Amino acid sequence: MEGPFKYIREGNGKVSRVIRMGTRKSQLARIQTDSVASRLKELYPDVRLEIVAMSTIGDKILDTALSKIGEKSLFTKELENALERNEVDIVVHSLKDLPTSLPTGFTIGAILQRENPHDAVVLHPKNAGLTLDSLPEKSVIGTSSLRRAAQLKKRFPQLEFENIRGNLNTRLKKLDEKDDYAAIILAAAGLKRMGWENRISQILGPEDCMYAVGQGALAVEVRAQDRDILEMVSVLHHPDTVLRCISERAFLKQLEGGCSVPVAVHTEVKGSMLYLTGAVYSLDGADCLKDSMQTCVEIDNKVSESAQECVHVAVTANNISSSALDAAEKLGMNLANVLLDKGAKDILTTARKLNDAR
Repeated sequence: MEGPFKYIREGNGKVSRVIRMGTRKSQLARIQTDSVASRLKELYPDVRLEIVAMSTIGDKILDTALSKIGEKSLFTKELENALERNEVDIVVHSLKDLPTSLPTGFTIGAILQRENPHDAVVLHPKNAGLTLDSLPEKSVIGTSSLRRAAQLKKRFPQLEFENIRGNLNTRLKKLDEKDDYAAIILAAAGLKRMGWENRISQILGPEDCMYAVGQGALAVEVRAQDRDILEMVSVLHHPDTVLRCISERAFLKQLEGGCSVPVAVHTEVKGSMLYLTGAVYSLDGADCLKDSMQTCVEIDNKVSESAQECVHVAVTANNISSSALDAAEKLGMNLANVLLDKGAKDILTTARKLNDAR
């Protein structure tokens, strides 16, 4: 029987393969995993999929800002442990939760087409119809992201920003049922996937708030040696999204940034050109280094012979032109080096120290 994976014959004579998909327990994580499962089911109707849900460190520690926990794999470690123990075969993540370097033996085998990567303003019901510009002075905005707070403090100095934790359901409940926050900032992609688009009062464009590396994209993590699984999920790759996210991840990796420092990006593919804007900020947004670069990423079908082992910032995309992948990675590194030459390291080091001291 043909196919990129092994088949098993069940009692009724039907031939199928069981693929166990690991996911976080949150409603959004389940929705995201279900969407990947339905894509795989369409492509491989003979495969039986089982979903294994588990809690991660980031789901359990809800009284501390993410940037203060000091653990890079907040939402991924338990899932990767299950992958390592062969308890699951693939894991579905929000790409922005995945560090730019993965533990040995793991790789990102698919990056799906990106949902809107921008941040969204969700207003307290009493502020319906307002925007961040028109909210009363000293209004409190809830966000758990240093990146969002740094940019928005600079752009909206009349507002105050306070930490808010919890999954999407919890944060919306905190907003609606109390008077602590005038609004909260969330990823538009998550709200859209939950079917809560009607709660979006304002989408923040790059002039107000650039997004996080990988935001809005889903990633499928697999064991690097599982060639059949790798080949199976690789058809989910969305070439433009892959190139954009590789450039963003390479930018972050070269800066040695993480969730404890404010780093933001904006990318676009137009024709054969990939455009990347990247920035680093001080915690209060007062210091900012920002620049843009572009490169040609003509997508052709020429995949190099050595592409089997070609990994770019932990992403394996054997079915995408290796020269385009190389160009995207180089773009991110080059832009990071430009900012480092201008003093980005000092801004990030200070931001990290101040955040640790809070």
